[in-house]
Amino acid sequence: MDTSSRSLQSAAYWLDACEQLMQRDRILRKLIPLYEGETLHLQACPFRTLARVLIGQQASLALARSLWSSLLQACNNTLQPTCILERTENELHALGLSRRKTQYLQDAAQFFSHASRLDPAWWRALDDGAVVQQLCTIRGVGRRSADLFLIFHMGRPDILAVEDTALLKAISTHYFSGEPVSRFEAREVAQAWAPWRTVASWYLWRSADAGAVEY
Repeated sequence: MDTSSRSLQSAAYWLDACEQLMQRDRILRKLIPLYEGETLHLQACPFRTLARVLIGQQASLALARSLWSSLLQACNNTLQPTCILERTENELHALGLSRRKTQYLQDAAQFFSHASRLDPAWWRALDDGAVVQQLCTIRGVGRRSADLFLIFHMGRPDILAVEDTALLKAISTHYFSGEPVSRFEAREVAQAWAPWRTVASWYLWRSADAGAVEY
């Protein structure tokens, strides 16, 4: 993990959450000890977090990693809004990004060109609903993207990204013997995880693929 992220390993709520989740949930009682020493890492830059989420939309983990690597290389590993805004749509498209993702990144860069929005303290002053409302003004950002931002940039402890197909698949695997699971059913399962749904979700993502927690 690079220096643009910081670990939640020492956060009191993470350790407390693990203990409580293992007491309440038989699946998590088995999963959590498998990844001892691993934890959620928070991305320090809000724009970088959202850009990584946008890159991963409707893409395999392998493709998302490849596109992200190309974008970081083009920006000298320092992804700031100016790097996107200084490039044309064709230049970004040449990195392998679809036209639509290119437009989404440009809109996100424009949103974060306001200095206050690059300040993590500005985001910390907002509650979950206000964060979602702000982010969803950006083209291409929906509830899933906003939820992942709340988790991987802000570390909010009780977020259930029920629109995320990887999370639904992990819930299906562990709680429904692989049968398809609806968002309603996922929410029902997750009721037992509150107020630590972020933590439970992280372990389910991690159990499916380590790349699923690379935000």
